[in-house]
Amino acid sequence: MKKQTSEKEQDTKDVKETTTAQDSVAQEAAEDNVADDAAQPTDNMSAEESLEEQIAALRDKYLRLQAEFDNFRKRTVREKMELVERGCEGAWKSILPILDDMERAVQASKKSDDIEALRQGEELVMKKFESVLQSAGITPIDCIDKPFNEEEQEAVARFAAGDQKRGLVIDCVQRGYKLGDHVLRYAKVVVGE
Repeated sequence: MKKQTSEKEQDTKDVKETTTAQDSVAQEAAEDNVADDAAQPTDNMSAEESLEEQIAALRDKYLRLQAEFDNFRKRTVREKMELVERGCEGAWKSILPILDDMERAVQASKKSDDIEALRQGEELVMKKFESVLQSAGITPIDCIDKPFNEEEQEAVARFAAGDQKRGLVIDCVQRGYKLGDHVLRYAKVVVGE
């Protein structure tokens, strides 16, 4: 009987220890809850106000980020446009002396009757202009007596030229130009049939 009593006492002691441990855990949890409750609003209205403040802060952050991105986009578009304008600036500056030469040629044609001198002046202006185009990477498309190439040429007419010239370009109505490998303007040509 003593054994049973001591077992009961041991069981009671174990239950008390377990209860004490559970109580201490519960007490710690309660303390944590009190700390959490202190951080959170105490009534429903203040919780709603807190959420509204968070939403307002996030909305403000979102709007600011959207405005920053919009400003960035506008700035990059403006910078690209400036680059395009300034990129052509060098080409335009190299064309201006040719314009000056053309003005001098017009003034000279009004004062002179020497047609050969005027012709030579026009040829010089044209050669100068062609050299400026070549320095910019613009080259004419050479097409006469070559097979018709639809990637560089546009056929404006067909002409009966016999079997020897069939499919070849007979005449160039308007010269075509390329910038590197890119066609700036297609050559308008007459093709033999």
